[in-house]
Amino acid sequence: MDIFSKIKEKLSNEFIDIVEWLDYTDDTIAHRFERYQNEIKNGAKLIVREGQAAVFVNEGQLADVFTPGTYELTTKNLPILATLKGWKYGFNSPFKAEVYFVNTHLFTDEKWGTKSPITLSDERFGLVEIRAFGTYAFKVSDPGKFITEIVGTDSNFTNFEINEHLKSLIATRFTDTVGEANLPIELYAANTSELSETCQEVMHPEFMTVGIALEKFYIENVSMPEDLKKEIFEYSRIDKLDLDKLTKFKTAKAIEAAATNEGGTAGAGMGMGMGFVLAQQMGGMMNTGQNQMQMGNAAPQGAMMPPPIPAQVQYYYATNGTQHGPVSFDQLKSLFASRTINKESLIWKQGMSGWKALQEVEELKSFLGGNTPPPLPSN
Repeated sequence: MDIFSKIKEKLSNEFIDIVEWLDYTDDTIAHRFERYQNEIKNGAKLIVREGQAAVFVNEGQLADVFTPGTYELTTKNLPILATLKGWKYGFNSPFKAEVYFVNTHLFTDEKWGTKSPITLSDERFGLVEIRAFGTYAFKVSDPGKFITEIVGTDSNFTNFEINEHLKSLIATRFTDTVGEANLPIELYAANTSELSETCQEVMHPEFMTVGIALEKFYIENVSMPEDLKKEIFEYSRIDKLDLDKLTKFKTAKAIEAAATNEGGTAGAGMGMGMGFVLAQQMGGMMNTGQNQMQMGNAAPQGAMMPPPIPAQVQYYYATNGTQHGPVSFDQLKSLFASRTINKESLIWKQGMSGWKALQEVEELKSFLGGNTPPPLPSN
C-alpha cells in the first residue's frame, strides 16, 4: 500500500462516527443525538442498547427506526432515508438526519389523582362526590409514532412532560368509566381491583394513539365525605338486621333507661307506657306459640285447659325523692321489713291515678300489722 492509500484510509477512519446514547438518568424518555448541523458520516456505527430504540427524522419526516443492536449506516440499512434523499447510487458524503434515542423500558410508580371531586348519582343517597388516586406504569411501544406525535423537536423529553398529558387523560376516562359503571356508592371502594382492570381496558387504546402502552393501572383509594361514609355504614348495618328484633331490643333498652331515670313520675309513666307496648307484643307472641302447641297437640276430648297464670302486680316506690322498681308484692314486703321503706313511703302501681303513701294502699295495709283485734264497741 502506497503512502497516499494509507493517508486516505486514516482520514476515512477518522471521519467514521459512533452514534450512541448512554442514559444516566431515570426519567428521560427521548433524547436527540447532537451533531454539528446534524451531519452523520457515511459508514458511521449506530449502537442501540437494550431498552432503547433509535429514530431517524429527515426534515421533519419520520425515516427509519432501529431496535437494539449495532449497525453500519449505509443505504442498505437506511432504505427509507435513502428513498427520501433520492440517492439511487448510494452516498459517500456526510448526510443530514436527526437521530432520537427513545427509552422503551417500563416507567413505573407514576402517580395520578382526580384534581376535583367526581359527582355521581346514587339511587339511595342522591348526588354524591368521590375522589380517587393511584399509580400506573407505561412504556413507549411505538417509538416512531411517539416522536412524531408527542416529542416533536424537544431535544430532551422527560416523563414529567408526558405525565401531565397522561394524568389528564386518566382523570377524564376514569370519570367516564365510574359514571357508566352505575355501581352502588359503597362498592367503589370495595371493588378497586375490578374497577382498575376496567379502567385500564378503556384507557389502553387512547394511550396507543400516541405510541404508549398502558401496562399497569391501579386505583389505591376511593374516598368520600365523612358524613356520607357514616350514612353508608348505618344503612349497611340496618340492611343486615332483623328490624322486628331490633325494635323489640330498643324498646326493652328504653324501659330499662326509664326505670332508672330520676325524672320521677314522668319517667315512670313513660317507662310503664313503653312496657305496656312490649308486654302486648310479647303476649301476642306467647299466644301464637300456645295456639300452635294446641293445634299440634290437641287435648283429649272433654279435658279442661287451665287458664293462664295471672300476671303479678308490680309496684314502684320512692325513697329520698328517687324512684325505684318495679318490684313484686313479696319484694316490697321485704323492703318494708328491712325498713328501707315505711308507711309514709310513696307507692305506685298500674291503675292508680297517682302516688300514694303505703298505708293508703289497701292490699299493703297488712304490712302495718293486722293481728291486733279492733277495739270493742262502747255500750
